[in-house]
Amino acid sequence: MIMVLILALLPSILLMRYIYRLDRVEQEPMWLIRKMFVAGMFSTIGAMLLETAGTFLLRFVPFEPEGIPYNFLFYFIVVAVSEELVKYLPLRRNIWYSPEFNCRFDAVVYAVAVTLGFAAAENIMYAVGFGAGVIPIRGLTAVPMHCICGIFMGHYFGEAKAMEAERRWGAMQLNQVLTMLVPVVLHGYYDFCQSVDNAMLSGSFVFFVIIVDVFAFLSLKRYAREDSFI
Repeated sequence: MIMVLILALLPSILLMRYIYRLDRVEQEPMWLIRKMFVAGMFSTIGAMLLETAGTFLLRFVPFEPEGIPYNFLFYFIVVAVSEELVKYLPLRRNIWYSPEFNCRFDAVVYAVAVTLGFAAAENIMYAVGFGAGVIPIRGLTAVPMHCICGIFMGHYFGEAKAMEAERRWGAMQLNQVLTMLVPVVLHGYYDFCQSVDNAMLSGSFVFFVIIVDVFAFLSLKRYAREDSFI
């Protein structure tokens, strides 16, 4: 059981270590990164409650369960919004006014810590429920996808903070919207494509994963390279 827990945590820890090492302007304190990671793990509870409520409400929509319209609502609205919201809330509560948040890339580090904490807890639950065999495939797919959502959430969160410092209120509000919107769209499309028995959507999933992975990696390197104090 201990080995299963270690394997479930390992993908998140390795990705967190990689992104932490990219933060070269001023590295963040490990105690705060650990705090956000743990907050992300506990945020899975909130996600389960919201998804349960959302699934109940979907019983009243005039769509056939498991059909494309139903799955669209379920994965984009219920799952993606619920999971990205519970990741965003601890980020906003703990980081927005923190004195440690004084560079744009800091937001990426903290957002990724939350999302990888969420992914780690989710991995543990899947491993306990379905066995350790699910860990390798999730380590190559689901965990990186959570990380990618965290990268973009953190980027726009950092931009929003920078715009606030410059008193550019319209740009701040736009970036605050993008902080949630971009991860929700990415997360929703990722889950939706896997759920639908449609050859075109299933085929697009492979291209989506490749393109998003490459774009996220290049964007991450650029965000780190262009980091500056707020």
